[in-house]
Amino acid sequence: MYNWSVDTTELKKHPEQYTIWRLEQLINYGLDGEKLKKNLLRKYWSKLRIDPHYKKYLSFLLWSNQS
Repeated sequence: MYNWSVDTTELKKHPEQYTIWRLEQLINYGLDGEKLKKNLLRKYWSKLRIDPHYKKYLSFLLWSNQS
């Protein structure tokens, strides 16, 4: 994934912010062959700013199997 609008070297100095930003970018703009880590999605779920339709679908995938 290549992002021209954000200085990722500066963002990497703040690991949690970088992880959240990266997850948002991958979800909103395409995975480009990468896979999302389920544990990271669950950990930062409340902090992710993603499209509501994507969020609804991902929540179904993450928590539908729990009874």
